[in-house]
Amino acid sequence: MTIPTNPWQALMQRLPAPLQNRYYLVLLVFFFIMIFLDKHSLWTQWRLHRALQRLEADKEMYEQKIKEAREEAEDFELTKEKFAREHYYMKRSNEDVYIIKEDK
Repeated sequence: MTIPTNPWQALMQRLPAPLQNRYYLVLLVFFFIMIFLDKHSLWTQWRLHRALQRLEADKEMYEQKIKEAREEAEDFELTKEKFAREHYYMKRSNEDVYIIKEDK
């Protein structure tokens, strides 16, 4: 048995047959870098996709809240005199305001 002069040669002989081909080995290293180490790796893309889904859900929630707030504002415009009388005890000069609170 001869001792290989190149340390890489000993390592290459231990690999399975398909991986002894340097082109397959380079391709394997390339895919590893692209999948795990690259700036635009699959892991990063998956995290960005999850973040996008969360942001879209938040957007829908906020749009719903805006819609409810607009409806409440329209309702308030119609009943602001009632609101002022009930919450701030405002009244006309010739009347008395009685507030009756119901127990639930």
